[in-house]
Amino acid sequence: MNLKISALEYVQEVKNGNISAEDFTAKTVERINQIDDKVHAFLDVNSDAVERARQIDKKIKSGENVGGCFGMPISIKDNICIKDSRTSCASKMLHDFIAPYDATVISKLKAQDAVFIGKANMDEFAMGLTTEFSAYGPTHNPWNLDCVPGGSSGGSGASVGALECVASLGSDTGGSVRNPASFCGIVGYKPTYGLISRFGLISYANSIEQIGPMTRTVKDTAFLLDIISGQDPNDDTTISNSNQNYLSGIDAGIEGKKIGIIQEMIGDGIDPAVLSATKNAVSKFEGLGATCEYVSLDMVKYSVAAYYTITATEAGSNLARYDNLLYGYDFPVEGYEFNSYISKARTKFGPEVTRRMILGGFVPSAGHAGKYFLKALKVKQKLTREITELFKKYDYLIAPTVPILPFKIGEKIDDPIALFLVDINTVTANLTGIPAISVPFDVSNGLPIGMQIMANTMEDKSLLQAAFALESTVKLPEVPI
Repeated sequence: MNLKISALEYVQEVKNGNISAEDFTAKTVERINQIDDKVHAFLDVNSDAVERARQIDKKIKSGENVGGCFGMPISIKDNICIKDSRTSCASKMLHDFIAPYDATVISKLKAQDAVFIGKANMDEFAMGLTTEFSAYGPTHNPWNLDCVPGGSSGGSGASVGALECVASLGSDTGGSVRNPASFCGIVGYKPTYGLISRFGLISYANSIEQIGPMTRTVKDTAFLLDIISGQDPNDDTTISNSNQNYLSGIDAGIEGKKIGIIQEMIGDGIDPAVLSATKNAVSKFEGLGATCEYVSLDMVKYSVAAYYTITATEAGSNLARYDNLLYGYDFPVEGYEFNSYISKARTKFGPEVTRRMILGGFVPSAGHAGKYFLKALKVKQKLTREITELFKKYDYLIAPTVPILPFKIGEKIDDPIALFLVDINTVTANLTGIPAISVPFDVSNGLPIGMQIMANTMEDKSLLQAAFALESTVKLPEVPI
């Protein structure tokens, strides 16, 4: 059975009776059992997945209405709640936490008869760029097991890239869907802020994070976006998508469109192979009838500093609930007064979460808020103005998703600043709320390179058309694992 098929191909094969949901899911579980000890994409595999797929097959055979996913096996990042399933955020602090409700995106996928194959590994509380900061060990890149898969949604990216599921959901706070998509040779989508509900996503930085699909093709991303987007009464930040059909007209092309190439995202530190791929992508766009010009986005050089200042502040607030009283693990209370108990209990947090908690306490504190946090907000505001001005002239902005190739596990883990700079090309979309997508474009030395395309707020449909046009010019080799 071919596990390499796309989500839409899977749906068509099941509709045609060529495959059954049960057989495909069973084969997927077999694949996970064969290779996940090497990849470590999953923290938990759903023991009921095959039975759930069997029930969907029964619905198909009996002529009942069947949801559009037709039993498609999907992995879910472990910070998105599935009722009665463990949701640990890859942290020892939530090791035994069983979600009491479904996230909105999960409810919508259940209504369309998706099968959740398992919970994907991630950086603890989504704080990291490589999935090395999981309390349960790193995930490995399916293209080269010695390399990182990106993060924080590295388990989601690796599970799709390694053919351990058809698609996945991740969360993107500063590039955490697009970064692993680029490193794992798949498509990763960060929607317009508010397009997808965050209800049931365990919060990291509420003002900029978004759930996003990770798939094999751009059409698959559009398919999932049709299912999971839209307003949600449980999340007041959601916006109406006017019942857009993102799959409809996806092949419209980009002839006559104007594209800006962001100079600051292809400057110092870019890998020569990534720069070459970017120039090739520009040629492809021009061959498709678009006009490409170099543009400047001056505030990019301050974007990473602003991003980490803002997110650490919000993370510090969000992590305050983990006092081991409401959430936590079995830890004796006797012998501690309150403050020392909380301090001792929080030693379960890993190094990256601890670092950001400390920063999140310091930055907004009295005497420092004006010096750091308010300045970061001003950078965010100015960056948004610059982006708005550029979109008055250009339909899309492009750059490599990540300026470097996937690197070895352990290579940068002790250098937080070097890790932070991996986000240089992706944080802009989060700070400004615009949609962005990473499209697999090239392979260098056996490692994938993704191209990032950005569009104006609420231009998600147009963005998917541009991504599909670029994707149609590319044929990547198969993942070697």
